[in-house]
Amino acid sequence: MTHSEAPISINLKTTGGTQITLRASTPDEFTALTSNIFQIAEAVDEVEKAVRGTAFSVPTPTATSVAPAVGYAAQALGGTVVAESWATAAPIAPPVASTAGSRMCPHGSMTRIYGMTGKFGPYKGYFCSAKQGDPSKCTTQYVKAGSAEFATFVADQTKA
Repeated sequence: MTHSEAPISINLKTTGGTQITLRASTPDEFTALTSNIFQIAEAVDEVEKAVRGTAFSVPTPTATSVAPAVGYAAQALGGTVVAESWATAAPIAPPVASTAGSRMCPHGSMTRIYGMTGKFGPYKGYFCSAKQGDPSKCTTQYVKAGSAEFATFVADQTKA
């Protein structure tokens, strides 16, 4: 099967809205193209200026020690370098389970469950955490369909 497109390609969009596609047959050819991205962006800027009558200047990266590839991408795409490495980025806190809208019973916090196929169609409700068959297990508290609570209900579990 013959393939007419180059095996390596990258698509860029300038701040003026022009899409640029760079294609290369080899990694060396691709490196040469991407190292000239500034000249390509300047040439596109000139064309945009001639066509539209205004220049779309590409901002220069603001970081003082940006890796060349990051600088090329930031300039070509009109971006701003925020952080040079993940090591300097702020750590991300793990998500916290929401307790909003939870209900309690003598066995602890009730589980919020959304079911797809109940006796009367989809259902939402609060289920006691006691084991199945426990005689002290509390009655399920269903949320009425069409109520404000039904619309804003956030389930802990979903059952098919």
